[in-house]
Amino acid sequence: MLALQAVLPDTALAPADTLNAAASEPTFAESLRGGLELLFLGGWSMIPIVLLSVLMVALVWERIRALRRAQGDPDTLTRNVADYVGNGDVTGAMAYCRERNTPASRILQRGLERLGRPIGEIKEAVGEAGRRETFDLEKRMDLLASIAAIAPMLGFLGTVTGMIGAFRQIQRYEGLVNPSLLAGGIWEALVTTAAGLAVGLLALFAYNLLVGRIARLVNGLERVSSDFIDFLQTPADRRR
Repeated sequence: MLALQAVLPDTALAPADTLNAAASEPTFAESLRGGLELLFLGGWSMIPIVLLSVLMVALVWERIRALRRAQGDPDTLTRNVADYVGNGDVTGAMAYCRERNTPASRILQRGLERLGRPIGEIKEAVGEAGRRETFDLEKRMDLLASIAAIAPMLGFLGTVTGMIGAFRQIQRYEGLVNPSLLAGGIWEALVTTAAGLAVGLLALFAYNLLVGRIARLVNGLERVSSDFIDFLQTPADRRR
């Protein structure tokens, strides 16, 4: 017997429950099928939650791409435009801004188009361009914030409707119910709450992350506008 144990591999002597547990581990397909079953058990409120999650992903992806296009080096941009203007090459400065095609360059281009007019008009043009660029950067962020607030509420609504269904079953059978009869309502209550909270938390995280990036970009735009106006108000013999 001892010789047999020495020859046999360890798995042959493993407990039966360990082998059964290893054999019963779900595959990826089974896990995916189980996840879809959970979604169906969530009831009707899972439909808007899933739609909100798809909309959230689309909004976050679109905003990330827009903010990447808006990035640049405001200090380098302002310095190069000042060099063009200081050398009397306003046309070259405008061409340089058009080539960069960023929010900061579009603001400076708007101010360059007003050169020769009173400084008040240039300030107004630059300020109006800055407000427009800021609005474009913050576009659709209110919708993302709404998703962060609405998704958990939908989850709680599904919880309420699921528990209503469970108590209706109790009333229908006058309290003499099998726990399995209540499983549908309880599943709906738990799944919708978890799904709504998950979508809401992800949307809130993405919203705060994007708001931080937008704030940094807007700060750069304000600095560009201020530096440009200060440069124009500086006497020509003191610009260098």
